[in-house]
Amino acid sequence: MRLAGKVAIVTGGGSGIGRATALLFAQEGARVVVADYAPEGGQETVRMIQQHGGEALFVESDVSNAEDMQRLVQTTVDAYGRIDILVNNAAVTIPASVVDATEEVWDKTMEIDLKGVFLLSKYAIPHMINGGGGSVINMASMCGLVASPNQAPYSAAKGGVVALTRQMAIDYARYNIRVNGIAPSEVRTPMFLGFINHAPDPEKKMQELVARIPMGRVAEPEEIARAALFLASDESSYITGVTLPVDGGLTAM
Repeated sequence: MRLAGKVAIVTGGGSGIGRATALLFAQEGARVVVADYAPEGGQETVRMIQQHGGEALFVESDVSNAEDMQRLVQTTVDAYGRIDILVNNAAVTIPASVVDATEEVWDKTMEIDLKGVFLLSKYAIPHMINGGGGSVINMASMCGLVASPNQAPYSAAKGGVVALTRQMAIDYARYNIRVNGIAPSEVRTPMFLGFINHAPDPEKKMQELVARIPMGRVAEPEEIARAALFLASDESSYITGVTLPVDGGLTAM
């Protein structure tokens, strides 16, 4: 197993990409701490892991809250003694242009999507240093690499995640900590489906989004999780500072 003996924290682990990543990491031998603001989803992910013989625990937390992130890290260390892998996955997307976005929407997006990466990394990385290294995976987005209509707050936040990933990579390489990102395009998650279903014409909106993707389909969460597993494992031992597009070819156009 590729993550045997490792301890991983996965934020936003109660659904979508986070759940798929937590399940796959557990299958590969990691002990997984599932973090989410929604207890029902997070606890269900833990149950799914345990039903398949894995080891996991749930911590209800808000990634934009410093005290919550300190508690998440301390709970992990108290339970498992170390932190080897950090997946900063929790995010929100609220479509808006610069003109249409309210300050509330802008601030909420930045606090969860960008500040959340900063806060958890701030408190987890010292434990990774003490443990001899590890892997940080920041979930960015194609919107951090290319523009997408009416996604000003989200694109700005995810562009910040891409830049922060590079910065963290050079700051902590000497401690044997690798920091990489993943930039998915459209993924069949509850967040994505909610976005589609709130469109005036959901079927048309789905067709428009899929038409931009050379492979002609949206991704499944498990496909993003497999990229996260690669970056978490020793198979990517000489890779750091990269944001990997997992996007069906969208950013190649």
